Amino acid sequence: MNHFEKIAAKLKDRGLDAMLITSEPGEFYAMGFHGEGAALITPDKTWYYTDSRYIEAAQSQITGAEVIMWVTGNHYRTQIAALVKEHGVAKLGFEEEYMSVSSHTTWTKDVEAEFVPASELLTELRAVKDADELAAMKEAQRITDEALLEILNFIKPGLTESEVAARLTYIMARKGAERNSFDPIVACGANGSKPHAVPGPSVIQKGQFVTMDFGCVVGGYCSDMTRTVAVGQPSEEMELVYNTVLKAQLTGIAAAHAGVTGKEVHEAAAKVIEDAGYGEYFGHGFGHSLGIEIHENPNFSTKNEKPIPAGALLSAEPGIYLPGKFGVRIEDVLMLTEGGCVVITHSPKQLIIL
Repeated sequence: MNHFEKIAAKLKDRGLDAMLITSEPGEFYAMGFHGEGAALITPDKTWYYTDSRYIEAAQSQITGAEVIMWVTGNHYRTQIAALVKEHGVAKLGFEEEYMSVSSHTTWTKDVEAEFVPASELLTELRAVKDADELAAMKEAQRITDEALLEILNFIKPGLTESEVAARLTYIMARKGAERNSFDPIVACGANGSKPHAVPGPSVIQKGQFVTMDFGCVVGGYCSDMTRTVAVGQPSEEMELVYNTVLKAQLTGIAAAHAGVTGKEVHEAAAKVIEDAGYGEYFGHGFGHSLGIEIHENPNFSTKNEKPIPAGALLSAEPGIYLPGKFGVRIEDVLMLTEGGCVVITHSPKQLIIL
């Protein structure tokens, strides 16, 4: 899988003669390969430079580019500088969202071209998933769905959050995951009020909620899902909060379609929580894009007033977090279409009582 042609086709629109790619996610999007090096993409040709640690794998996995090994004393910056000069590259796009100040200083010293911030070029392309990307994300989500069903038979009073998190990682690896999308979040009882709680020694007890936020990577692409389950009979307040979050999520999903802004979707869901009296306890956005990275753009949030394109995949994850008590979050992944959206998460969302 590579996207050289898509990137090259956008250069002229951005007023660029070439694009320099140095980040790990940019590299993977461009050529479907994880290594360490740099790629130069022009309208006519792509070059990829790496070292002896990755050259064999790069040469066997990358198609559509000239793969070259650099050696000590002849760094790839020097070779790319020569290519830039040879091909008359005056305006060179770079990934300003990933390149450090130190690296930028070195690159601009070695390469005679105007370095033009161009992260948005890749961001816009990465927002819309093609068939291969979608297939990888669906497979990652399938594994995640299956992991939930299995972990529900494992959770019981007396286990720690860390034990559940470790078990989730094991289950997903056993089912074919390359790695976790991110460190799993498992939070029981009062820890659930922390949206990004870190699993620890807290012991699961009867009458508590357990929130699990987890995902895996398949083919270089991420899945993401959150479910909150009750261990033993929940209180009336717990059920009320759960049902409010579920209603908010379904409302946001109903509002999601190609061309909608992230702000519109977020506000539709947030109104449900606000009307129920819990508005101050929902402090994050309704959702985020994902793909090669677990957090990408665009987002479902009040800050995003741009239309979201068809083919974008975003999470739908409202929550209510009551400090010192508990929290509830429910998360699925949606693919936006012209007529609405398709939910690629298939796990049940009704309140599960273990």
